[in-house]
Amino acid sequence: MTYLLALDQGTSSSRAIVFHADGRIAALAQREFPQIYPQPGWVEHDANAIWDTQIAVAREALAKAGLKAQDIAALGITNQRETTLLWNRRTGQPIHHAIVWQDRRTEPLCAQLRAKPEVLDQVRRATGLVIDPYFSGTKVRWLLDHVPGAHVAAAHGELAFGTIDSWLLWKLTNGRVHATDVSNASRTMLYDIRHNVWDQELLKALHVPASVLPQVFPSAHVYGQTDPQWFGAPIPIAGIAGDQQAALFGQACFKPGLAKNTYGTGCFMLTHSGTRFEASKNGLVTTAAAQTDATPQFAFEGSVFIGGAVVQWLRDGLHAIQGSAEVQALAESVPDAGGVMFVPAFTGLGAPYWKADARGAIVGLTRGSTVAHIARAALESIAFQSAALLQAMGRDLGAGQTIRELRVDGGASVNNFLMQFQADLLGMPVVRPRITETTALGAAYLAGLATGVYKTLDELAAQWQVERRFEPTLPRERATERLAQWEHAVRQVTAA
Repeated sequence: MTYLLALDQGTSSSRAIVFHADGRIAALAQREFPQIYPQPGWVEHDANAIWDTQIAVAREALAKAGLKAQDIAALGITNQRETTLLWNRRTGQPIHHAIVWQDRRTEPLCAQLRAKPEVLDQVRRATGLVIDPYFSGTKVRWLLDHVPGAHVAAAHGELAFGTIDSWLLWKLTNGRVHATDVSNASRTMLYDIRHNVWDQELLKALHVPASVLPQVFPSAHVYGQTDPQWFGAPIPIAGIAGDQQAALFGQACFKPGLAKNTYGTGCFMLTHSGTRFEASKNGLVTTAAAQTDATPQFAFEGSVFIGGAVVQWLRDGLHAIQGSAEVQALAESVPDAGGVMFVPAFTGLGAPYWKADARGAIVGLTRGSTVAHIARAALESIAFQSAALLQAMGRDLGAGQTIRELRVDGGASVNNFLMQFQADLLGMPVVRPRITETTALGAAYLAGLATGVYKTLDELAAQWQVERRFEPTLPRERATERLAQWEHAVRQVTAA
């Protein structure tokens, strides 16, 4: 039998999954690692803790599956994106904690860059992104500016920059390979995704020396081999993709108009948009999709900052529920939200609004409102935000490229109430696959393609299977009314 190993390095935990070639899971292991909050708005990770947990779960998953390194055809890596690290090339030690994608410390620098029309235009034209602390470029600049001696060390070629995939690749190969894939490079705000090269103008604007940059390859590519010390024998490292692009790939969204939404702490929706770069005109970003060869592949992406995290707030902040699993029953204990609308802008609003200063609000409360109405409105808010993204994507795709269904994954996708309400709002089927570990599966598929385990994308598309299909039942007029109510609530929290 043929097996593939996927390393899934996330924001709060490191996971490893051994897959059969047909996509079935043979074994899974997971470990959390500490979150570091030095001050409000700052989020950091200890890169060595990430490595320690990741190598531990990889070994644990192999042991659970009863396999050795020689049984694994290839290894794929998928990772939390944008999280930024600089390390010393000689010692292999980070010069500072990794700055996490959620971190907002570089907003002042972003504001300065936005005030320069030529930089704003170049970021949009070359990278497809907006200028925001979310992306890696300003984080690198912060590290260079604030770690003593960093600028000088970088100028002497002593430092390596990487997102977490690059860090794991460096460690796995014992420092022999410093590289990344196009999907992760596309999230740095330094990479020209039209031409697949680092953008010299943006490097100059951010004072980031080219000497720190990793090489960039397609997502399906044999990057190197694991050092024998880690698993007893070398394993080809043959696939890398940022978590959301990996999930798009794992959901078999290989053609324009195929869309997926991952319901996690936040929600991340991507629609494949083809081989031609198009800048979004509707508040989304254009990003590189996972590439199997040198041909560029693109996707429109929208990020909801607070998705499943709203349920955590109901539990930990409002103490409305004991555990997250209770929220569906509480929400369904009332026939509707009773006019209550919940805009969970705890950390601002992401796409398509991009209102960093927005704050959360619960509107439409009456004396008859109960915690059940608030719970229902909280769940509905996840679907409302996602519907706004899909509508923007439909407008960006334009004529001839219609989104006909939404493929879903992530923790909250198991909530049947939420998935049904999502289908009702969208007026299209919401489809949950049999294997919902699509992020890790995408990394495994990319590694399998690069090593000949799979021959074609059609072969992978044939493996994608439906677990449940949610068909819309709400009349379109009523769905339109509900979406208008949502936009009215958003205006209330974004009004200056």
